[in-house]
Amino acid sequence: MRTHFCGLVDEALIGQAVTLCGWVDVARDLGGLCFVDLRDHEGIVQVVAEPSQAEGNAAVIATAADLGYEDCIRVTGTVRRRESVNDRIRTGQVEVVAERIEVLNKAEPLPFHAHENPGEDIRLKYRYLDLRTPDMQRRLRTRTKLVAALRRWLDGRGFQDIETPILTRATPEGARDFLVPARMHPGEFYALPQSPQLFKQILMMSGFDRYYQIARCFRDEALRADRQLEFTQLDIEFAWVEERDVQDTVERMMREVFNEVIGVELGVFPRMTWAEAMRRYGSDKPDLRNPLELVDVADQVRGCGFKVFAEPAADPAGRVCALRIPGGATLSRKQIDEYAAHAGKYGAKGLAYAKIGEDGAVNSPVAKFFEEAAFRELLDVTGAGNGDLVFFGAGAYGTVSDFMGAVRLKAGKDFGLVGEGWKPLWVTDFPMFEYDEEAGRYVALHHPFTAPAVDSIEDLRANAATAVSRGYDMVLNGNEIGGGSIRIHRPQMQAAVFELLGIGAEEQRAKFGFLLDALKYGAPPHGGIAFGIDRIAALMAGTESIRDVIAFPKTTGAQCLMTDAPSPLDEAQLTEVHIAVRTPEEAGQGG
Repeated sequence: MRTHFCGLVDEALIGQAVTLCGWVDVARDLGGLCFVDLRDHEGIVQVVAEPSQAEGNAAVIATAADLGYEDCIRVTGTVRRRESVNDRIRTGQVEVVAERIEVLNKAEPLPFHAHENPGEDIRLKYRYLDLRTPDMQRRLRTRTKLVAALRRWLDGRGFQDIETPILTRATPEGARDFLVPARMHPGEFYALPQSPQLFKQILMMSGFDRYYQIARCFRDEALRADRQLEFTQLDIEFAWVEERDVQDTVERMMREVFNEVIGVELGVFPRMTWAEAMRRYGSDKPDLRNPLELVDVADQVRGCGFKVFAEPAADPAGRVCALRIPGGATLSRKQIDEYAAHAGKYGAKGLAYAKIGEDGAVNSPVAKFFEEAAFRELLDVTGAGNGDLVFFGAGAYGTVSDFMGAVRLKAGKDFGLVGEGWKPLWVTDFPMFEYDEEAGRYVALHHPFTAPAVDSIEDLRANAATAVSRGYDMVLNGNEIGGGSIRIHRPQMQAAVFELLGIGAEEQRAKFGFLLDALKYGAPPHGGIAFGIDRIAALMAGTESIRDVIAFPKTTGAQCLMTDAPSPLDEAQLTEVHIAVRTPEEAGQGG
């Protein structure tokens, strides 16, 4: 049907006949002389329909004059050099003189123009039109190159690509499972995998040594710019390894893949413990391009008359910290209130501040609770000078870290402090558990199969609140792009961790009996990591939303607007899988 791609027509083809297929991007009728920008997935080339003595030329001009936006056409013509070069496109040195134009499919008036910004809902409703745009073509191609490069790298180093089940069993940890009724087993359900975690561990116990998989995963959770109900991750698992074995290998992989796909040198990967990351940045995925850091000031405020500061300063589980913003004294009271409202989204009950004028005068609602010299000492600890603003956060350690970390990110962006380039790092030594007040028990910070840093079960039980895991995350520009750990490889330790998570012996056997049995028969030390393909592709493509690198994503409301999914089923389909549906209203009435 075609001999060449539109975007690949170049000077080497001058004088040659070509047949091209594509969509009309722009059509211009200049009265007997028509120009058409013809687009396919490789790019755009200019087509010219001009007067000549050739038979049928009038029909060619008439067809060109009638073309509309997104008409699907085929053009046969001869390549020649352009008189006016267009340096903005790859084919800008040449054009195609049309000898025949065939309309393959006339496009009706479109709901939006590709050169407009119609809003995400419209883009997702008519995703097939949105995907035709050069930006979306580029983004999806970047994703394709990323996956291909990862496969080549791993295939070349002895990793085996092994598929694991999509229909598996529900687990009691992590996000909600998507459930699938089992028609042949009435009243029973499969679950779609949140990850291939247990299967890849069992592959290590089965002697495969090095595994990988580009895996589809599913989590029934609230959506954000970097979350989807269904997503893709690169899972990797190694046998006979410790942390640095895994980290050094995948760090090398990421360096080479980023260089191959987008020509970027990632540079040095520093290592930082979770505790240090939270202390300095209020985040376990700090963006090191932002130079702002939190400063603990509990020692300076412990004896002050301001209870909001003094009480958490005296509490081992509390925190009082400060964030200096260079030049921040220019913020108005209204703008400071906006920062307080932003912090409130992350649990802050308030956000104290101190403004230091260019003349050195201090303006702060909390200064009255301090002796003047003591407050000056407090500001000196933060490094604040004339023209600066200092925000203070006080309360429970985790909550303060969260909202002050969010304030740090906002200030870095608002004041243009975030640098260019790429800043990767490893965050290590995560807590083994965190206590869920609502559930009244510990939950795993990574997952329940992560090994603790201690070998002794007695030590782990005695120090569960402060236990450190052998987990690690790879972070890039404030995004967690990969997370992994060394796994538990002894059944006694796995059972002990389950117990600390509130999973009793009976539930262990019912839900994880196959894993506990596999651990009994010579399971080797093993570990691995999983990378978010969607997040990495979004970073490479220069977009903030992973929906821009997924062909058919869901909205933040968990819907596919194009296909109108999810949708109800008819009674016959429900009966076949032994399901009866109760609406939320009916469920409420019944309860």
